[in-house]
Amino acid sequence: MEQTTERPFRTIWIGVALIILIVAGSVVLQRLKPRTPEAAPLPVIGNIAPFSLTNQIGVVTTLEDLRGQVWLADIIFTRCPGPCARMTRQMASVQAALPKDSQAKLISLTTDPEFDSPEVLKNYGEKFGADPARWHFLTGTKLGIAALAGDSLKLTALETKPESRTSADDLFIHSTIFVLVDKQARLRGAFETGGDGIEWTNIQPAIISAIKQLEQE
Repeated sequence: MEQTTERPFRTIWIGVALIILIVAGSVVLQRLKPRTPEAAPLPVIGNIAPFSLTNQIGVVTTLEDLRGQVWLADIIFTRCPGPCARMTRQMASVQAALPKDSQAKLISLTTDPEFDSPEVLKNYGEKFGADPARWHFLTGTKLGIAALAGDSLKLTALETKPESRTSADDLFIHSTIFVLVDKQARLRGAFETGGDGIEWTNIQPAIISAIKQLEQE
């Protein structure tokens, strides 16, 4: 009887010893495992001033509507014969790549408000699969757009002189960058979308990563 009772106890203690060794080994492995460095904080470039513009479904959009959300912005116009279609396709790819639980917004300003009415912008956005709940195409007065684009977002847009136009639609020279704004309405980043040596396949993941980083702040 004594030998019979000793064996289960011996088996239990062997099992306990094995568990201790496994746990100890996993702790050592965790300590030896290289740690992924945390992304460096994005710099604060400036603050976004209050604005009031109209989106593609005719709804007034203000800074307060976007406060508390991260947003990515660019500047285009629908008659653009140059980079605007490419930029809008790239913005559409950002829309598709955002996590389902992301609250980030996408903002496309027009440099051509006299032509780009909400209806025109709505039709343009639909061609690229824009979700109006996430992606706003904004129009308004020239002064209102210039204040948001130039003063706050640091996006340039210059009217092309008639004698320099290569076509009837060659109306503006404008920035081809995307800029990123945080939940506190502060400009935090800029991403070039095209040009020599620029690979969108590298830029898009960097944008998504930066958006996730700002959403976690």
